[in-house]
Amino acid sequence: VAPSFTPAVVNGAHKHTNQPMGLEKRSVAIIGAGVSGLAACKHLLERGCRPVVFEAGDAVGGVWPSAMEGTRLQAPRHMYRYSDFPWPDSVTEMFPNQRQVADYLHAYARRFDVLDCVRLGHRVTGMEYVGVAEEEVAAWDEWAGCGEAFGSGDGEWRLTVADAEGHIEVHTVDFVILCTGRFSNCPNIPKFPPGRGPEAFDGKVIHSMDYSKMGSEKAKEMIKDKCVTVVGYGNSALDIANECANINGMEKPCTMVVRTKQWIIPNFYAWGINISNFYLTRFAELLIHKPGEGFLLSILATVLTPLVLQHVSILYNS
Repeated sequence: VAPSFTPAVVNGAHKHTNQPMGLEKRSVAIIGAGVSGLAACKHLLERGCRPVVFEAGDAVGGVWPSAMEGTRLQAPRHMYRYSDFPWPDSVTEMFPNQRQVADYLHAYARRFDVLDCVRLGHRVTGMEYVGVAEEEVAAWDEWAGCGEAFGSGDGEWRLTVADAEGHIEVHTVDFVILCTGRFSNCPNIPKFPPGRGPEAFDGKVIHSMDYSKMGSEKAKEMIKDKCVTVVGYGNSALDIANECANINGMEKPCTMVVRTKQWIIPNFYAWGINISNFYLTRFAELLIHKPGEGFLLSILATVLTPLVLQHVSILYNS
């Protein structure tokens, strides 16, 4: 456990006071050791705080360590990197593969001593804010009741954490950063009427997350010489369909069931400029109106509206 992190089941609840406290004395938990979780931990370490990072998986890097072997970045590598940690010279591909991305993220964590803060195989199963009545929290107009990250110090977060063996720990912290992302091992499986779901199908039904976890060799062996239907048209669906095509060719073509038709366009331009330079960089933050924005940011978002409309028009017309 990180030094600033207090296990409630061992040392009792973390005590708070209403006096200002430096960040180095605050206890912070980060849930998830993916792209965002690693960056959050690195920046906290630079500011004197030593957080603990709970990661349910067995490696840092989010979905990348367990992604399919054929998966590659969709964005050029120079637009998918930490600003203070360049890609190694050994990676020359415009779109690095799964192993290269996973190694890059692990190298980032190692370079900035983030690995020492990560607890692999620890899943947060519950989170509760205690010390402040629910009525008071419901009446807050601002974050923490005062607009400050750590609030008045009257409340604390209580986390229930399970390790790989199922042992339960309870921890209390001043602040929690959620970095679970969109793909945090929560399969999106539709509900079917009785008798109309996977049980009515004679073949094997598997979610793309489970397919990825099988490992490359087992997955390839499973789909070899099989008629495969992929339901969906997202990133994983395209990766699996591509893998099926490479393994089975035209003899056993892969069928895709798609609800909404989409076109995959490598690059598109507006006024001669690659539009990804707008929406895949920090510049994109200026394009959208946000709650609590000041006068200048509001003016910028309004003036830059044509860029947003141009982007939408290109996608629609394509």
